[in-house]
Amino acid sequence: MGFFLLQRLAMFSLTLLGASAAIFGVLDVLPGNAAQVLMGPDADPDAVAALSTELGLDQPVLQRYGQWLAGVFTGDLGQSYSYSTPVAELLLERLAVTVPLAMLAMILCTALAFAAGLYAAARHRRWDAAAVMGLVQLGMAVPGFWLAMGLVWLFSIQLPWLAAGGFPGWTADEGGGLWPALQALLLPAVALAVVQGAILARTLRSALLEVLHEDFVRTARAKGLSYQQVLWRHALRNAMVPVLTVMGLQFANLLAGAIVIENVFQLPGLGRLLFQAIANRDLIVVRNGVLLLAALVIVVNVVVDILYALIDPRLQKHSR
Repeated sequence: MGFFLLQRLAMFSLTLLGASAAIFGVLDVLPGNAAQVLMGPDADPDAVAALSTELGLDQPVLQRYGQWLAGVFTGDLGQSYSYSTPVAELLLERLAVTVPLAMLAMILCTALAFAAGLYAAARHRRWDAAAVMGLVQLGMAVPGFWLAMGLVWLFSIQLPWLAAGGFPGWTADEGGGLWPALQALLLPAVALAVVQGAILARTLRSALLEVLHEDFVRTARAKGLSYQQVLWRHALRNAMVPVLTVMGLQFANLLAGAIVIENVFQLPGLGRLLFQAIANRDLIVVRNGVLLLAALVIVVNVVVDILYALIDPRLQKHSR
């Protein structure tokens, strides 16, 4: 297991390094003057030249890339142009909204998917299972932003149970608290979770039905175990590898979807920060924010690989 973890750590480091090179290349190396973009096409040339020097754009590309990486490792991500605040503080402040939102959405997504997928697999070929899968198909077709607006109309306007937007904060000092903060994140989490939960439910059902046709399942049934016992004790664990793959991909989709959902609900999260930074042409925030999102996705994929190995130890041998 130790060698397996070292392999995954090395893969994480190399992947993150490649992601940083791609992000830096797209934002800093492609044709165009970032200082000119920030100040506008009609800016004074002397002011553009002064800003270029301040941003270090007059330095060689590799030197700028090395300085950025050094800042990433030391936590010095620079200063935001539009907020006049250290970028590291901005990102940490916004992560306190985006990460709980993604985690709450993932919990709801998993609960919905396992309830629907297990029910549809346990009652295969029955009308009620077909009805559940019909709802799953409908959930896959609903756009997240449209669902978000529908939830606001229903639960904030017609039934004024929850706020239509905003975030009160996690502490009483900020004017909120744990329960008000969770209430503010509930509708956005549902909007994110429904589509991903429908996809996961379909994947889980298919994986379970495939495993249920294996020889060891027939042997277990021949020994007297009921269909439900076989489903829970034997089939579910063996069906988890493809399900975990989809779950790892879904976390990335939840982070990407948060950019839209956070703007619908006016949540001060990382997605909204990136949207505003792009609008304000604050490239240093965009660069570090995108790298942070990439790091979160890579970490999730590493965790999924470790869970693979725990579920099926044979995968550790194949990686050597």
